[in-house]
Amino acid sequence: MTETLDPRDRLIVGLDLPTVLDAEAMVARLGDAVTFYKIGYELSFAGGLVLAERLAGAGKQVFVDLKLHDIGATVEKATRQVAKLGAAILTVHAYPQTLRAAAAGREGSPMKVLGVTVLTSWDAADVKEAGFREGPEALVARRVRQAREAGVDGVICAPTDLAAVRRIAPSPFLAVTPGVRPAGAALGDQKRVATPAEAIRAGADRLVVARPILSAEDPRAAAEAIVAEIAAAAG
Repeated sequence: MTETLDPRDRLIVGLDLPTVLDAEAMVARLGDAVTFYKIGYELSFAGGLVLAERLAGAGKQVFVDLKLHDIGATVEKATRQVAKLGAAILTVHAYPQTLRAAAAGREGSPMKVLGVTVLTSWDAADVKEAGFREGPEALVARRVRQAREAGVDGVICAPTDLAAVRRIAPSPFLAVTPGVRPAGAALGDQKRVATPAEAIRAGADRLVVARPILSAEDPRAAAEAIVAEIAAAAG
């Protein structure tokens, strides 16, 4: 990494909750232990984009995880609207036309655009079923190269893909990874995972964690434990 980040800023807590009230209650419980939040599909469709703007206005960083993919003009205009919310990060699917459109849409704003390579819930069988001849590793590599060529800021990738991503695209190209599970945590629907320390050592800039924090008896303590693990791994 070319910048030194506070370990707290390297943890993004996914607010994968059904209502804005639930999300606001979780933000209150986490307090100053968390500085960065992700708002995805579920919460977005329940009023979460308004919450994203409020969180940004309150000094939090917000990752809007909409994984946009449409015709170029639509993606460009949608990206411009998300930037107006004050979001720090927006995701789009890592297809060349979509990447280029999002890069154009964020022009003039500080928002970062990240391309989603291969979902962490996909393995080789899922990639094949989707119609790709290449395996997950080759597909990720191709999409990282295309993201760099399109001029976006980085990618979303599984922690198991980080080493390959960093061989192609060292910092300051961003690598943000979901699929992070503390040792002993349930995997859920994730297939390509790592612990926080493993992901940081492999080259992740930021980690996205939801269920291990949201479902913890003490979410703040769970978040603080992950931040401590990040700090120790970063050295």
